Amino acid sequence: MSTSLSWALTDSWTMTRRELAHWARQPVQVVVGLAFPVMLLLMFGYLIGGGAGIEGDYREYLVPGMFALTMAFGLDATMVAVTQDLNKGVIDRFRSMPMASGAVLVGRSAADMLQSALSLIVLIGVGLAVGWRWHGSFAALLGGVGLLLLFRFAMLWMGIHLAMIAGKPELVMAVQIMVWPVGFLSNAFATPESMPGWLGAVVEWNPMSATATSVRNLFGNDGGVTPASWAAQHAELLAVLWPLALLAVFFPLAVRRFGRLSK
Repeated sequence: MSTSLSWALTDSWTMTRRELAHWARQPVQVVVGLAFPVMLLLMFGYLIGGGAGIEGDYREYLVPGMFALTMAFGLDATMVAVTQDLNKGVIDRFRSMPMASGAVLVGRSAADMLQSALSLIVLIGVGLAVGWRWHGSFAALLGGVGLLLLFRFAMLWMGIHLAMIAGKPELVMAVQIMVWPVGFLSNAFATPESMPGWLGAVVEWNPMSATATSVRNLFGNDGGVTPASWAAQHAELLAVLWPLALLAVFFPLAVRRFGRLSK
């Protein structure tokens, strides 16, 4: 058992190093991925203005929402990489080698999580530069970052599964568009209370809204908003249950679909 686990971990690390090597050969793609959420933060923080129903500094409310939004967006790079490997026969070659099944997907997901963590570090730095502060403990900061990365991990495996369904890089954009409603039908930019009743209810039960609300609570950035709904009052619970539910569905689906390739 320990030998099999060691073999799987070694193969997964080899695939992770392969993905990291792509960063060195394609640094522009990495830089663009880091710059995009920064541009969104600055645009909504300075150009578009404050959010309805928010007391105090809007940027303190916005920045945690942008953290959550960043974890939902940017999946296209991973999805395109998966489809490119499929179409170039790379995965078929890997499957013909004596390596752990699924190491390719694990390596791809590990590289994505490293970039996601780097994106969070950059965004935290930019947020501090524009005046955002967290008002909780350092442990609360780490807890918020943990919830953000858990949400990203769940979204990532959903993206990997959808990428294998799409099968071609040119179809990834059509699939990626499905992620946009998750991001913008959320409380990243405005409170659900400021929206029409039916829309506010949809927004409150959005998995990303649960993560954003939980992070705001941990960071002390609630903007003076009093939670009125069950979803808002139990955001921390939902911020854990939603990603775990997504993982329970899409992780086995992705692994199963990968195992059926070329059969």
